[in-house]
Amino acid sequence: MRKRRHHQESTGQERWLLTYSDLITLLLGLFVILYAMSNIDTKKYNQWVAAFGGVFGSSQVDMKQGIGDKGLVDGMNEQIRVRQMLKEALELNGKDDAISISIDERGVTIHIQEELLFPSGQTELKNSSLKTMDSLAFFIKRLPNDIRIEGHTDNIPINTSRFPSNWHLSVTRAMNTGFYLIERHGINPDKVSVVGYGDRRPLAGNETEQGRSLNRRVDIVILMSAVTQTLNQQRQQAIQGE
Repeated sequence: MRKRRHHQESTGQERWLLTYSDLITLLLGLFVILYAMSNIDTKKYNQWVAAFGGVFGSSQVDMKQGIGDKGLVDGMNEQIRVRQMLKEALELNGKDDAISISIDERGVTIHIQEELLFPSGQTELKNSSLKTMDSLAFFIKRLPNDIRIEGHTDNIPINTSRFPSNWHLSVTRAMNTGFYLIERHGINPDKVSVVGYGDRRPLAGNETEQGRSLNRRVDIVILMSAVTQTLNQQRQQAIQGE
């Protein structure tokens, strides 16, 4: 009887080991699942590298941390990577003042000045601008994001039979830019929107010719996904509520 009682007491004291081992097994399973979810689709990664490497003249373009299926969904870091890839695609090395790229809460914006795209007061794309537009189209076509094409002018009034105002001029320039991307390169029209702002959203003051030159432009905005915008808004609300 004494031996049997001792055996039962020993068994009861060791039951906690079973619970502990179950907990360790569950944690191990959790970490395996998290690792699997974060694993990179190697096939898709290699396809992106090959596609971008051809146009950039290099097969070393780092897409591992690049664009996912949902587009710009990783916030500021994602936008910085896209801006860098655009600079490489357009061969921007700080010497081309006619194109600049900025990032903000909307996404990535490519600012293209009038002198590169259009003759003064006109809306037909210059032949010399088509190489730049083709490079942009190759990049944009592979993005799942919507794009917004915005026309801008300086504040010097225009009043012709074709363009009664700067607003008419800016809308037509944006429309022709978007139409070229759709018609020539087959970009999905469903993800392209066009708007004209006239002289209402300047980048610089209109007091100097240099400032007016910066304001006469077309902006191509690669919009962040609606998912990311919602998440960012929720984060901001949470921060404000703290």
